[in-house]
Amino acid sequence: MDKNKYNRRSIRLKNYDYSQPGGYFITIVTHNRQCLFGNIVDGEMRLNEYGELVKTEWQKTGIIRPNIVIDAFVVMPNHLHGILIITGNDDGRGSRGGGRRRGTLQRASMTTTITKTNTDTNTGKIEQFGKPTKNSIPTIVRLFKSTTTIQINQLCGDMETRCNVSSCVSTPMQPLWQRNYYEHIIRDDTELTRIRQYIINNPKRWEEDNLNKLP
Repeated sequence: MDKNKYNRRSIRLKNYDYSQPGGYFITIVTHNRQCLFGNIVDGEMRLNEYGELVKTEWQKTGIIRPNIVIDAFVVMPNHLHGILIITGNDDGRGSRGGGRRRGTLQRASMTTTITKTNTDTNTGKIEQFGKPTKNSIPTIVRLFKSTTTIQINQLCGDMETRCNVSSCVSTPMQPLWQRNYYEHIIRDDTELTRIRQYIINNPKRWEEDNLNKLP
């Protein structure tokens, strides 16, 4: 038995309320960094069927949650980079769909602003294990990973042999994503602009990407 299975250290910021308004840069990586979602061709990401599914589910995050804006994002061969902005508004508009760039890249209105965040004085709702907080970043990511894992397993069976959906249901789910994910709290508009540009350039820099290497 893996002695560390139940003792893995969380990489979330301790005592931080991840449901409060602000911007968050999210990176979610596939299990064993498998390239499952397509290929980079001439500096552009070409999504396959699985990549299109991941893209669609990420976009739905802002549709079903009225206080979430889907800002710039890109689905790469083995990971997803995306900016989520929690607005604090419940006006039913969710993803303020900006124009599409380079196929897989989406951005919200460039007028979106980030309220400066002080992590030292944060005293909001702290998410506890087994007690998810509605519309918090951990809850959003967890549901996204769960939904995409189920759907892709239904598409590809056990990752080795094709099967129909009914037989896949009784087959143990193959892991799609790494157990954890990476997040960065965006402090201000300058940092927001820099991260947006990083996401835009990500396909062009795939060859030098640290995630383009097996663990």
